[in-house]
Amino acid sequence: MGPTDKPKILVIDDEQALVEIIREALNEEGMEVVGARDAEEGLRLFYQTQPDLVVLDIMLPGCDGWEVCRRLRQVSNLPILMLTAKTDGTDLVRGLNMGADDYVTKPFSLEVLRARIEALLRRAARTRATISRMFQAGDVSIDLLTREVSVRSHAVPLTPKEFDLLAYLVRNAGRTVPHQELLRHVWGPEYRTETQYLSLYIWYLRNRIEENPHRPRRIVTWRGLGYRFVPAV
Repeated sequence: MGPTDKPKILVIDDEQALVEIIREALNEEGMEVVGARDAEEGLRLFYQTQPDLVVLDIMLPGCDGWEVCRRLRQVSNLPILMLTAKTDGTDLVRGLNMGADDYVTKPFSLEVLRARIEALLRRAARTRATISRMFQAGDVSIDLLTREVSVRSHAVPLTPKEFDLLAYLVRNAGRTVPHQELLRHVWGPEYRTETQYLSLYIWYLRNRIEENPHRPRRIVTWRGLGYRFVPAV
């Protein structure tokens, strides 16, 4: 999210009336809201819209909010605020253990919801702002200013596109980055289906930084989804 972009909030809740109420309240605060009624639609919209924050109801038809939270945490570190109808704290503990950042108990006031969302967005923005030009992921070091890469303290020459791809993967180390996200950020928004470019450059990178490109341990394929950079130990 750029400094002038509207924060994009994905609300996953099967109560359509509640989604619309949240949409209206957050629109007044300059936020864009995308609504989903179930887990399947929510996950699809997550990949399509790349939101800045997810508001996630626990009680969803079919796949529940716990499973959605688990799947989101496999691929993203974005803030997740969970909605629960319980007040005994069990949902809070379980949600935090599964990677949720905060929770609000139903029924809730819109003022409280807005405040929690704004606090999570500020926290996420501070985290992004403190990222150094230097990235260290296991034995791989990247300098974003000089565009230099080293593996085990040995310099590795890369082409500009190879560097951009590796830098994006390392900046998202531990997260599975979807194909379309990599294409959009490395090649541009007009590249949405050209996965052949991506697979070719992944192969180039593996030949540069892997001891055995045929059995990579740093750049791992998640079939049908994307690639994950795993810091070597």
